[in-house]
Amino acid sequence: MVNRFRKSAGSLILVGATQFIVGMIVAEALYSGYSTRDNYISDLGVGPSALVFNTSVFLFGLLAVLGAYFIMLAYGRGIIPILFFIGGIGAIGVGVFPENYGVIHAIVSLIAFLFGGLSAIAAYRLEKPPLNYVSVVMGLVALVALVLFVTGNYLGLGKGGMERMIAYPIMLWAVAFGGHLISVEDKKQ
Repeated sequence: MVNRFRKSAGSLILVGATQFIVGMIVAEALYSGYSTRDNYISDLGVGPSALVFNTSVFLFGLLAVLGAYFIMLAYGRGIIPILFFIGGIGAIGVGVFPENYGVIHAIVSLIAFLFGGLSAIAAYRLEKPPLNYVSVVMGLVALVALVLFVTGNYLGLGKGGMERMIAYPIMLWAVAFGGHLISVEDKKQ
């Protein structure tokens, strides 16, 4: 039973992160003149790519929330499903409250980024080396980038480039983590 719950969580997280990465690429292509350096990721949610972006980020959040539920069923209550759940709620909020919602959008974006990075760090307990080390590094990169982004220190990457230093490590880690949950086998009793 644990194996089925873990594989369900992994499938949901893998599909959610992968479709969001693809959705973001499609949204960038649909938005004429969009700059990954100079535009916020969330600009994709109010321009000509809004339907693709908002749907994709909402779906990612929903699948993360469902994944959190299956992580809880597989591993019990604890910090990891809570972090995933909160991060997923933040991503859903980004899809429901795009950039033109101002402060509400800023809050849900912060929640998604912060709890996404914390999820990557906390998940080391469910992973095997070397993925557990990579998870911690990816989470720390995202959190450091979040601090730099919030303080306006873009290190020459532009606001869009620094924001991607938050989002990409989280998304790439989520793909790896989902794959890990799908592939790991239960120990024989």
